[in-house]
Amino acid sequence: METIERYGTPEQKEQWLMPLLDGKIRSAFAMTEPKVASSDATNIETSIVRDGDEYVINGHKWWTSGIGDPHCKILIVMGKTDPDAPTYNQQSMILVPRDTPGISVTRMLNVMGFDDAPHGHGEVIFDNVRVPASNMLLGEGRGFEIAQGRLGPGRIHHCMRIIGVAERALEMMCHRGAERVTWGKAVGARGVTQERIAQSRIEIDMCRLLTLKAADRMDKVGNKDARQEIAMIKVAAPNMALEVIDRAMQVHGGGAMSQEFPLSYMWSRMRALRFADGPDEVHRRQIARLEQQRQGAVTSR
Repeated sequence: METIERYGTPEQKEQWLMPLLDGKIRSAFAMTEPKVASSDATNIETSIVRDGDEYVINGHKWWTSGIGDPHCKILIVMGKTDPDAPTYNQQSMILVPRDTPGISVTRMLNVMGFDDAPHGHGEVIFDNVRVPASNMLLGEGRGFEIAQGRLGPGRIHHCMRIIGVAERALEMMCHRGAERVTWGKAVGARGVTQERIAQSRIEIDMCRLLTLKAADRMDKVGNKDARQEIAMIKVAAPNMALEVIDRAMQVHGGGAMSQEFPLSYMWSRMRALRFADGPDEVHRRQIARLEQQRQGAVTSR
């Protein structure tokens, strides 16, 4: 929704944004590809070629978020419109209605063995998919610009949800520790459990404050100038949640690995978020380079 709200034309907003806001339809985002390392988006091979009043799209995507939702009606697709343009002007984003001929979902992907319904990540083939030229977002060659504008808010949204998941895991850890007794003593009264609880509380609140700082910077200076804070929280939050959930699993014992508790599912989702909207390594690289610039200690690439 945010992409169309920020970069769509009035006509595009009327056709797609309003139904999205009303909850009548859902959208999907198609960027990642199976044949290339998509963390470097310059590798993306999907082609978007102008043909008169239309664009023709050919390509192979996967981890297309939202494609499995039965209410999905519109896709945002990233691909190359001009392979000969400067590196960061080759890519574009275009709106593709879900029912356009030539779109086929070859399979839905599990996330670490868990069914991803109803949100649904899928593998998608675009075979001579034709859409009106008016479906282009912002203009040819501006895909990276849109991606950066979209991914900043998307990353902080992830982090807000991550903190909520970690809070739930900590709550479960505390209650399980109070309920379970080993050798005549509540698990929660043992030093190792109390250390886990204390460390989790510290780490959750640290990430909460870093998220709030990033949000404050985004409001005051914009997404571009807040990109270091956004990258920092995108690295810190999922890793924090994984640690908190792991501690909660230890307190729950063998049941934590079963369907009896949501902890294993929570862990898998948090692990997946270390890839979503860019892997840790990309964000750490950006954090380091921005810090080197700030310190006046820039090194060669």
